[in-house]
Amino acid sequence: MRTPHRNRKGAVQMTVGIPKERYPGETRVAVVPTHVPVLTKLGYDVVIEQGAGDASGYRDESYREKGAEVEPDHAALMGKADVLLTVRSAAANPEEAAGDVDAAKEGQAVIGFVDPYTPHPAFSRYVEKKISLFSMELMPRITRAQSMDALSSMANLGGYKAALIAAEALPKMFPMMMTAAGTIVPAKVFIVGVGVAGLQAIATAKRLGGVVSAYDVRPAVREQVESLGARFVEMKLDTSESEGEGGYAKAMDEEFYRKQREMMTEVVSEHDVVITTAAIPGKKSPVLVTEEMVRGMAPGSVIVDLAAERGGNCELTESGKSVVKHGVRIIGPENLPAQIPYNASQLYSKNITNFLTLLTDDGKLAINQEDEIVAATLVSHEGSIPNKEIRERLQLGEGSK
Repeated sequence: MRTPHRNRKGAVQMTVGIPKERYPGETRVAVVPTHVPVLTKLGYDVVIEQGAGDASGYRDESYREKGAEVEPDHAALMGKADVLLTVRSAAANPEEAAGDVDAAKEGQAVIGFVDPYTPHPAFSRYVEKKISLFSMELMPRITRAQSMDALSSMANLGGYKAALIAAEALPKMFPMMMTAAGTIVPAKVFIVGVGVAGLQAIATAKRLGGVVSAYDVRPAVREQVESLGARFVEMKLDTSESEGEGGYAKAMDEEFYRKQREMMTEVVSEHDVVITTAAIPGKKSPVLVTEEMVRGMAPGSVIVDLAAERGGNCELTESGKSVVKHGVRIIGPENLPAQIPYNASQLYSKNITNFLTLLTDDGKLAINQEDEIVAATLVSHEGSIPNKEIRERLQLGEGSK
């Protein structure tokens, strides 16, 4: 049995556990070897499950070299960790969540993507076991939290990968090419939604040689689009209420989306590739590309729908599948960052270790709910769910206060 370490003051050090992700197709790991010393300097013992980094290219030996202990048993790791750093927990890991909570230590802290707006039995169990559950999805978009913003980190990679998927699927080349046999005209690419993913999709499509246009309900992003060398598509719509809290696009009413779809029909038909990225946190994705628009596209055209997991921006998207409808290939990828796990893990690890640094004082957790970052991300704590909106969305009653 491992002898608990003690810090310079004689107190037993807290343990950070890093489990192997068990969600199907999840290849990322919550912490990479480079960041283990960050955790040990904070005063934690670090224990990682055997093989946790294998799928993303990080070997157990690399963790040992940086000072981590490797634990072969998943349940043992869950039970010994004071703080659990994960990629997916709770509703974001629905099949395994119940077992993980049962194995967890009472009063443990769990940090990761937890899908905090999707009801799941695990949330009530977190409350019962007085587990402090933090959602990386709820990180506020403020300057002080930028280094902890895992959604933006992963969206960046998703936008990059979406452009590559489109280029691979399109039966045309992206760049213009002048040859002795004639000139090949460049592919026309249309990006819908200019958040982090959309901006990276623009930049990547441009680097590949495409002629890129982009649209967003927030007119303020026009300058960002043009700075990347793309054309901003204007539509005569009232967008005065289009930007919500934290700079995210705000959900609009159905009449707005109807008018938007009418105006987009002609624009979509002019492009070889459409990449949609419009997602509203915690809500079903708005349908922006209708079946009628798909019919108007040239055969062989490609749609990559980054909102597929939340219902999709294209009416014909099938999540996790690549289908051909009306001669157009419609791709609904799931969990794109897991297709680039080495770099996705690097970025996520930096985000989550920065967040744990904020929560740590002298080698111990210091959960200060007066801090706006802590308050925004805290789903459950000391037998309650502090946030009323989350409590209602999870369909948990007054007893969860």
